Amino acid sequence: MSPFSLDFLSTKRSNVQSFLQSVTPVISSKSLPKSNMDDQNSVWNSNGDGYFTLRDLWDYYEEWSAYGVGAPIYLKDDNESVIQYYAPYLSAIQIYTVKSASSLIRNSSSGDHDVDFEMESWSDASENSEKLSRTISNNSISTDSCFELDASRDRLGYLYFQYSETCSPFWRIPFSDKILEFTQHYPGLTTLKSTELSAASWMAVAWYPIYHVPMKGITKNVSASFLTYHTLSSTFQDVAEEKSDGERKGEGGIRLSPFGLAAYKMQNDVWLNTHTPKDYEKLCDLQNAADSWLKQLSYSHHDFNFFTAHSNMEHGAASNLVVTDYGAEVLSVNLSSLRMIN
Repeated sequence: MSPFSLDFLSTKRSNVQSFLQSVTPVISSKSLPKSNMDDQNSVWNSNGDGYFTLRDLWDYYEEWSAYGVGAPIYLKDDNESVIQYYAPYLSAIQIYTVKSASSLIRNSSSGDHDVDFEMESWSDASENSEKLSRTISNNSISTDSCFELDASRDRLGYLYFQYSETCSPFWRIPFSDKILEFTQHYPGLTTLKSTELSAASWMAVAWYPIYHVPMKGITKNVSASFLTYHTLSSTFQDVAEEKSDGERKGEGGIRLSPFGLAAYKMQNDVWLNTHTPKDYEKLCDLQNAADSWLKQLSYSHHDFNFFTAHSNMEHGAASNLVVTDYGAEVLSVNLSSLRMIN
């Protein structure tokens, strides 16, 4: 169950909870063919048989990328509500598959889908201020011996694609445009199913404020920026779909609720219910959950490092933090269990 679907911060919904609920994608669930259900890797199989394709996920962000997404914000000092609009940008992503390239290509040849897998190598993020440079060894590989030689050693699965944004927010292109750019060279970014992704697959979305309505009469600064972390595998699908009233999946689609969070220029008296310390504690837990996830993957996330360096929340209080509900389920998939992939 997602912590954002509960009385997560207090009995009265806080503005940060309103934001998180507003930016949580809800994707239509597709039924997995029965012939494929028995073929799923038992380690990564979800509790249900629904799935989505990565194209379904990217399509959900298309309108948000064009117009922004509005989050209702209540300002108690002004006794007024505003709608703060945010634009999404792809901050980081790692796509790991549960099977090797050759296995998925064989599946596609039997009519599953057309996947043209490619290989890549990435430079250190610090070497390029705009984006990680990539080298494509083969545009289309007919054999996967080179790919599998390295990937089989990886306890996380088979790395298909990864990216970390490092340029200034002023120079970034919208989420959907960035994805479109990548799909020109990595067609699996549209055809892969959530059931084909290992539990180590994730993405981080940077949310930058663009405007709020009404524009006048607001005495508080509501222009905070956020990073939200989402898992992409069906391993966590059931957890993400559960609702606050106990309702299970099947109504409203698959919810990819964030399991981690980082904030920049967030005024606590605006975004949190300051009458209870649990609000602040939960936000710290979410930041530490993202930190723990990145450490388990040995991944240096440029935006996370920047956000936390300028954050007023505690950072790294626990090296192996177990947070409540959905975050706990994510972090419980530790590196020892991920070794079972092979």
